[in-house]
Amino acid sequence: MGSAPGRNWRVLSIGLLGFASGLPLALSGSALQAWFTQAGLSLRDIGWITLIGQAYVLKFLWAPLLDRLPLPWLGRRRGWILLMQLLCGMALVSMSFYTPQGSAGTLAFLGVLLAFSSATQDIAYDAHRTDLLRPEERGWGTAMMQGGYRTAMLVSGALALILADHVGWSWVYRLMGVLMFAAMAVTITSPEPPDEQATRTFAEAVVQPFADFFRRYGALALAWMALMVLYKLCDAFALSLSTTFLLRVPKFSLTELGAINKTFGLVAGLLGALAGGWVVTRMRLFPALLVLGVLQAVVNLGYIWLVHSGPDLVALASVVGAENFFSGLGSTAFVVLVTALCNVRFSASQFALLSSLAAVGRVFLGPLAAWLVPNVGWSMFFAITALSAIPGLILVVALRGAIGRVEQVRVH
Repeated sequence: MGSAPGRNWRVLSIGLLGFASGLPLALSGSALQAWFTQAGLSLRDIGWITLIGQAYVLKFLWAPLLDRLPLPWLGRRRGWILLMQLLCGMALVSMSFYTPQGSAGTLAFLGVLLAFSSATQDIAYDAHRTDLLRPEERGWGTAMMQGGYRTAMLVSGALALILADHVGWSWVYRLMGVLMFAAMAVTITSPEPPDEQATRTFAEAVVQPFADFFRRYGALALAWMALMVLYKLCDAFALSLSTTFLLRVPKFSLTELGAINKTFGLVAGLLGALAGGWVVTRMRLFPALLVLGVLQAVVNLGYIWLVHSGPDLVALASVVGAENFFSGLGSTAFVVLVTALCNVRFSASQFALLSSLAAVGRVFLGPLAAWLVPNVGWSMFFAITALSAIPGLILVVALRGAIGRVEQVRVH
């Protein structure tokens, strides 16, 4: 059903651009959380810091502009990707000149700027990928994207922690800024999607993408939007304070966290993403979403082991490896579904809307988790995160027929 990933530069470039897309996320999220945790901020303050990523939820508001206004270089999508990579690099380098102890507010502001630029890059990248990949390439193309994205998150998360323990956070953010600048070369050389055509009026840019989505899916549109929020909710809930948990409860060092994540998380995440590409090219999308959704919920229970294990590296490797592998599997199937739901003509706006909904849990659950943990304890908290997968799984079952119908369709 799908072409091999090494067959053409079009598919490979999607993976490399996935790296650029994933790099800023941890630097405005888990890495920043580790920096603030190490600086001694309270759990409540760290919970609020997670709201820095609101741009990932709200990006659908300005996504129509990217469909409406191509920049005067590199075509409809790549021009925006290039500009946002430049802004991300500048924000990262700027953050390297401040510390949480002396300039928490300034760091938070630059984090918001980083998240905004990153979210806007994601809008253009998601649209570029949606426009570029043919239906038979979605499985491997999405797997390559997941592989690149997860590699970047482990570089900006795991490797960043190791480096921070040895050279300090300032140098970490400078290095990550340099990597973002380097990613601009990939954007310049990435192929141009065929038949690019910008929308021509304000109505086409703002109203039609959303009107088209609701016209095509009718009453099911709301169900699809609910599934976007609920399917990855358990992942987002468990990971919302995971860095602070691992530093303060089992009391791992930054180097231990980084080394284990780099060794086991990177390998497991890449294997999971690639296995996800294999699964969705050989299995129908509905059973893939259902089975992988169950598995990504069950692995959350592994964190309960770490509540009682102390700084046991075997336990950390097992939990992190399982979480990354099954999350990679589930994410690949999920992104294939989101891609299939989009009309290529409005891919920037529609993909941004759906992926914004998917980011709701990741961004807004931090303060809830920070309130919940002192009241129920870490073990019960992780059990609750696993149970939070149930509504999304019920909705997958309810949408079984609809998932089958959109699976093979490419809408123009």
